[in-house]
Amino acid sequence: MAKVTIDLRVNGEPHEVAVHPWRTLAQALREDLGLTGTKIGCETGDCGACTVLIDGRSVTSCLTLAVEAAGREITTIEGVAPSGTDLDALQEAFVRLGAVQCGYCTSGMILSARYLLSHNPAPTELEIRQALSGNLCRCTGYQKIVEAIAEAAKANG
Repeated sequence: MAKVTIDLRVNGEPHEVAVHPWRTLAQALREDLGLTGTKIGCETGDCGACTVLIDGRSVTSCLTLAVEAAGREITTIEGVAPSGTDLDALQEAFVRLGAVQCGYCTSGMILSARYLLSHNPAPTELEIRQALSGNLCRCTGYQKIVEAIAEAAKANG
């Protein structure tokens, strides 16, 4: 089957990409656009490492076809920091509190947290844990991740 050309708007920048209809958004972001902050872990939507925001909504990009994202606003971890060089408050809290270990899950955790905080700027610990339930971390045991999200919520509130 032939490739189709789609327009993707990623981190505020327009991109024209030729993809096979079955290519996932995660593959297109990493391999076609070079945005390797989106990680591919399980490829079944269970680990959350590939989490991105589409039109502000948290999605697993390994289960989303690139063609489904055509014409929509996609945010990856590369687009989180306001200036592109500084860290935003959530990223700073992750670093300061040691909520990153190997870093593989970090981009998915941060984007899931951004989605949570955009809808609930003052979440409880339980709400944070529920929001992260689709993201797996094999290193930290989640406590520092939860603390970092809570701190960032307080700093933004």
